[in-house]
Amino acid sequence: MRSRLFLKIYLTLLASLAAVAVASAAFVWLGQGEEDVSWRSQRARFVAALIPSDMDRQAVEATLKRFSRAFDADIAVYDRNGRLIAGAGRPLPRDILERRWRHERGDVHTMVTELPDGRAVAARMARPFRPAGRNPLAYLALIAGVIGLAAYPVVRHLTRRLERLRAGVDAWGRGDFVARVPANGHDEVAAVAKSFNKAADHVERLIKSHRALLANASHELRSPLARLRVAIDLYEQAPDDSRKEEIVRNLAELDTLVEEILLASRLDHVELLDAPEPVDFLALVSEEGARNGVEVLGTPATVTGDARLIGRLVRNLMQNALRHGDPPVSATVAHADGKVELRVRDHGPGIADSEGARVFEPFYRPSGRGEGAGGWGLGLALVRQIAERHGGAVRYESPPGGGACFIVTLPAHRDAGA
Repeated sequence: MRSRLFLKIYLTLLASLAAVAVASAAFVWLGQGEEDVSWRSQRARFVAALIPSDMDRQAVEATLKRFSRAFDADIAVYDRNGRLIAGAGRPLPRDILERRWRHERGDVHTMVTELPDGRAVAARMARPFRPAGRNPLAYLALIAGVIGLAAYPVVRHLTRRLERLRAGVDAWGRGDFVARVPANGHDEVAAVAKSFNKAADHVERLIKSHRALLANASHELRSPLARLRVAIDLYEQAPDDSRKEEIVRNLAELDTLVEEILLASRLDHVELLDAPEPVDFLALVSEEGARNGVEVLGTPATVTGDARLIGRLVRNLMQNALRHGDPPVSATVAHADGKVELRVRDHGPGIADSEGARVFEPFYRPSGRGEGAGGWGLGLALVRQIAERHGGAVRYESPPGGGACFIVTLPAHRDAGA
């Protein structure tokens, strides 16, 4: 079924062609009328010069006979009162002077020319002694019809692409998040299709990420909640400080997990930072190192970003090394290829190189690590999100001598004056 948009575009095109055809026909018709008037005037002067008013009747008849033989025509001359003066060929109808031009049977045409002195010359011949008349409207209508037929597949192709785009958007709106639309071509419709596909990919990734986050978070929340419930039951039966500390520790774990979930969800929807500012990176790392008991070395460096988020990145790396690695844990700040680099290393069992990229996935637990080793949660996933929001990256390396080393690179701050 043809869409309303197709009908609007195609009918608008046909209406425009019809308007142009009618206007052109009117212009040609008016011009043709002026041309006919000029032709009749010249013809009258020409005939008057051949048959002057002072020519005698015999001379007029001789001239008419020559014209009759030359044009195979029936010719007659009438005075100003309509009386026959002379003629040649077959007699003409009596009402010949009443109609200036008429088409009879076959290809015979009859015309009357009024001379300046009042006389009239009537002629009947096979071919008219005047320009051949044509109907410009018929030609223009034919041209408009051809253009209309040629435009039909073009307009239909355009609207069909728009219909496919609409169908894809409708399918996506009904919940089919894998639906995409063809993005063929380089025009505006293709650009809209590409923009839609790009937005759909982004939304699909967000939905999958949130579904995975929700599923993993619900799983990770069970352990501290179960331990908290047992600790509370035991504390009610026999209160003591160790059970109270267990309750406080489980509450802190729940609070941290919920905070990480909220922060990860917020970072998923943020492309640019709200108010980036210069951050003394070495001082910030040193502060977090003093708070967590991690040795910090390096050279002064400044980065641009959100100090609170960068502090969270550093804290997560240090706490991850303290929780899953062995001492000593160290952090080093250095410049590398125009960027600022942070290395956090521990001397624990390390992670297999094959899993070095997956440890940054939410709630990923490396092989051989049970729940007794502590939760992995969103710590490293947040590190990657925060680094990417600041135009940086994070990677894992297995250093010589064992252990684990996480490396974060951030763009160095550039002074506006420089």
